[in-house]
Amino acid sequence: MTRTDVTFPVGDETCAGWLYRPATRSHQETNQPIIVLAHGLAGVKEQRLDAFAERFHAAGYACLVFDYRHFGASSGEPRQLLDIGRQLEDWAAAVAYARTIEGIDADRVVVWGSSFGGGHAIITAARDDRIAAAIVQCPFTNGIASTLAIPTMTSAKLTLLALRDQLAALTGADPVSVAAYGPPGSTALMSSPDAEPGVRALTPEGADFPKDVSARFALQIIRHFPGRYVRRVSCPILFVICETDTVAPSGPTRRYAAQAPRGEVKLTTAGHFEIYVGEHFEQTVTDQLAFLARHVPVAS
Repeated sequence: MTRTDVTFPVGDETCAGWLYRPATRSHQETNQPIIVLAHGLAGVKEQRLDAFAERFHAAGYACLVFDYRHFGASSGEPRQLLDIGRQLEDWAAAVAYARTIEGIDADRVVVWGSSFGGGHAIITAARDDRIAAAIVQCPFTNGIASTLAIPTMTSAKLTLLALRDQLAALTGADPVSVAAYGPPGSTALMSSPDAEPGVRALTPEGADFPKDVSARFALQIIRHFPGRYVRRVSCPILFVICETDTVAPSGPTRRYAAQAPRGEVKLTTAGHFEIYVGEHFEQTVTDQLAFLARHVPVAS
């Protein structure tokens, strides 16, 4: 496997990533497809995105896996700032960078997003009609549905923290943070029974990634509806939907997926976090490779 650390610019800052390059038989090959991958809420590339990229790479695809600004190895202050607009800028910059990589076919870029990143991938594909295909797994598609999945008392606490953080941003004070995940009853953006053990299961042993994010994000999430962009996605798009999803409810996503002009749906009994590991991962990545082989095949 050939994996190198890379960075690419986004305004005055940089996103950090991994570039996987399949072995080529000739220096003349210049039509390789590439898959651009990014994580969900507060996730970083080390949390099982390498597992997906390695399987795609083994099938002959180049892959660019990146961290959003303010997270992981990417630049950006304050740290752990989760801003939807800035993350969509990161996606656009990642696709633009992928198109400049030697040997890559600029018209065979695939976007792959998971969870909150799945919503970003939908919007990116809707805004860029050169995208060859999109894969979104357990995607966030409806802000109201995801907000209603949060217990009422927790939601009230998150709103208060968000307002404090917004005031801090306006006055130049230190950011106010909130946990991205936690046990049931905790003040966290994700506090379903499977959230904390689910994140632990996809985190490498011994790794200690920050779990807090800027609380102001809670004011953005309820007004965010990536599913509304589905009708504008002209490329083939695969929706991998977790029927028992506790974070991104499956009902709205299934309704949005039915509106995609070239949409395909794979339903799984996996929970929101189970899709990254074990037998559910194996089935999911197999389905995704089959989709890629149909729509963006590697040159024989």
